[in-house]
Amino acid sequence: MSDVELDVVVVGAGFAGLSAARALGRGGKKTIVLEARDRVGGRVYTTKPAEVPWVDLGGQWVGPTQDKILALLREQGARTFKTWTTGQNLLLVSGKKSRYRGTIPRLPIVSLLNVGYAQFLLDRLAKTVPLDAPWKAARAKEWDARTFDDWLRVHVRTDTARHLLDAALETVFAAPAREMSLLHVLFYIHSGKNLGMLLGTDGAAQAERVQGGMQPVAEKLAEGIDVRLSSPVRRIEDEGDHCRVSFDGGELTTRHVIVAAPPKLVSEIEFSPLLPEARRRLVTKMPMGAVIKHTAIYDRPFWRDDGLSGMVVSDEGPIHVAFDNSPPNVAGGGPPCGMLMGFCESDAARAMGKLDADGRKKAALSNLARFYGPRAHDVIGYHDHVWENDPWSGGCYGAFMPPGIWTELGPSLRKPCGRVHWAGTETATVWSGYIDGALSSGERAAAEVLVGCPSIVTR
Repeated sequence: MSDVELDVVVVGAGFAGLSAARALGRGGKKTIVLEARDRVGGRVYTTKPAEVPWVDLGGQWVGPTQDKILALLREQGARTFKTWTTGQNLLLVSGKKSRYRGTIPRLPIVSLLNVGYAQFLLDRLAKTVPLDAPWKAARAKEWDARTFDDWLRVHVRTDTARHLLDAALETVFAAPAREMSLLHVLFYIHSGKNLGMLLGTDGAAQAERVQGGMQPVAEKLAEGIDVRLSSPVRRIEDEGDHCRVSFDGGELTTRHVIVAAPPKLVSEIEFSPLLPEARRRLVTKMPMGAVIKHTAIYDRPFWRDDGLSGMVVSDEGPIHVAFDNSPPNVAGGGPPCGMLMGFCESDAARAMGKLDADGRKKAALSNLARFYGPRAHDVIGYHDHVWENDPWSGGCYGAFMPPGIWTELGPSLRKPCGRVHWAGTETATVWSGYIDGALSSGERAAAEVLVGCPSIVTR
């Protein structure tokens, strides 16, 4: 064989890396995927505890217009089921609990109008942001110089409206408004179509789940791909006509590299020669969101007896949003259990992540009991995952842009650096931050490589 062993080395076996590897394989390219974890799936993580068939501790939902992941599920014959929304939702704002149906909670008329106007305005502004080049928006510099918090303070005047929006929007971004650029928020909203699509359940981003969990989808996608687990990449050398990739366990030579890892982890890889200055700065300037998914398991979905859907929005913490996450067909032949899942995000997740497992469980169940009553303490199982403490993610759902970064460094986000190409959901234009965006980013990076990557010729 020639000195160059491979056409492509892909770094990372999440959905982005696996979709890139599959596209390359279909293009006849010899490819190996190096994954630091002992599993595939990346920020998707499904466990199978004794109490229930599965628990998704990472990404789990699919919804309309997420064409890449929906097509993959159809291809695999994966079964989906609707998120449970039957019954009344709970709203807890300023210490007052109320019930409502549908997507619009009962608020004082002024606060309700304030929330509606803010959503309308954000959607209208978001449509003006080019998805492939947010820095080219007509007001890009103005919007990128402001934090999202600045914008909210000007346009959301009532405390009730502000508390509700803060709670809901942290569920979308997993980061505080004071740390995010307004331009980034507008890009993200446009990337997912509109704010209602990002926040909603029926007919929106949280519409359906996958029977058996999302990680088996990644595992099936990985079939037939040469994935090397427990192989974190430490150094990538671009030597002009090929690259040398050093990882725990060995070294590979390849014509091209696709890095499909979160920016935080890219910053920990040594590159030779150094990456261009803009790319080096970018990966150190994109912090990750912070989120913990708390899953409480019960012998039955007791909240349904009280006419509740299980869905909660609250301005109290540490959990601000909760869902009925029970397996399907609980009342008709399915597992005799119920599951509540609550999101703890942003500053609350950073604080909660410092507690030990027992401390997190106690805090989460106490919070759920404020929503659903003392019965919420009577769990038969409890599971969570602190994504900020995960060494191969560094946070979730994804990285975000603080003020000034999109306009100064954004053009380097997807631009190849020599023979090194970039994938990952953060690089997607549509459904950035979601599984769908990860899949499209992998296909885009593979297409870049296929244009200029002749096949390996063996001797």
